[in-house]
Amino acid sequence: MLRKQGKHKIFIGMAPGVGKTYKMLQDANILKKQGIDVVIGLLETHNRQETLLQADGLEIIPRKFISQDNLTLTEMDTEAIINRHPQLVLIDELAHTNIPNSRYQKRYQDVEEILKAGIDVYSTVNIQHLESLNDLIAKITGVVVRERIPDRILDEADQVVVIDVTPETLEERLLAGKIYASNKIEQSLQNFFQRKNLIALRELALREVADTVEEEGEESIPFAQSYLIQERVLVCVSTYPNSLRLLRRGARLANYMNAPLFVLFVKNPDHFLSKTEALHIETCQQLCRDFEGTFLRVEDYNVASVIALIAEQEKITQIVIGESRQSRWKQLLRGSFTQKLMRLIWKKQIDLHIIATNH
Repeated sequence: MLRKQGKHKIFIGMAPGVGKTYKMLQDANILKKQGIDVVIGLLETHNRQETLLQADGLEIIPRKFISQDNLTLTEMDTEAIINRHPQLVLIDELAHTNIPNSRYQKRYQDVEEILKAGIDVYSTVNIQHLESLNDLIAKITGVVVRERIPDRILDEADQVVVIDVTPETLEERLLAGKIYASNKIEQSLQNFFQRKNLIALRELALREVADTVEEEGEESIPFAQSYLIQERVLVCVSTYPNSLRLLRRGARLANYMNAPLFVLFVKNPDHFLSKTEALHIETCQQLCRDFEGTFLRVEDYNVASVIALIAEQEKITQIVIGESRQSRWKQLLRGSFTQKLMRLIWKKQIDLHIIATNH
């Protein structure tokens, strides 16, 4: 007999300290009083007293101990959770990267296995951990977030709840020592917790959940009302490192439009990829998979012609490319790559997005 897939509820916020874990525990306690079998699979309270009080009385699945390089480390015990098989398990910090040589690289992959076992999951994450927002978050805050989850995790969740507080309230919590220890407060206020950062992050969190709700509403729209325009996005990547930024921007565009994503790499037949370049393209391909896109690889000398041909074959409506790296002299003598591409697609009702990639 096949087990029914567990349901996933994600508590998302604009920054640490908004109350995601507190709210998750609060909801779990209500369910426990109603007779639901609830356990804590992984909890990170950061010694916040109010959160610790909410966790009091809930069963905790012990973490597993892993010895590595003369150190004893701990991780969530996914196998123990599945063997215990509660109705609901609470799992903090969805974007966490597991200890090297763990069964899964990321905690969200453990969550996927638990869901497949038929166990419901409540989890928490901050908006800055969403893969497609990585470049935008870095631009806003100056911080490159290393721990990320694919956008599909949010899309596939049965429920996404935004835990919203004003930037002023979050600053008050920080100053009161409710988020970090006193020696970290001033540094946080000068960096990630600057007012302008919090305002922008709050807007992103609210917009993300609004988009998710809007997409769920669109599922009930009759087909006859939605078939008129089917957007399809094509991102053109190369061996340049900025391709990852382009890919995320394109994925974000596809997500907003509820459109299929295609990623194209055109290799010059005479150019042998270095190890670094080959690894970079593999990274692009993996990122494309994370965004549930289709990766296309073609060998040809004429990049613009290939892009135009693929766009026609796949009925593309939006093309995303980076700024041309040609020198001014080459552009004057041969015409720019962008101009060539525009000439090839101008009659085909395709929008061309040229993304600045020099910062």
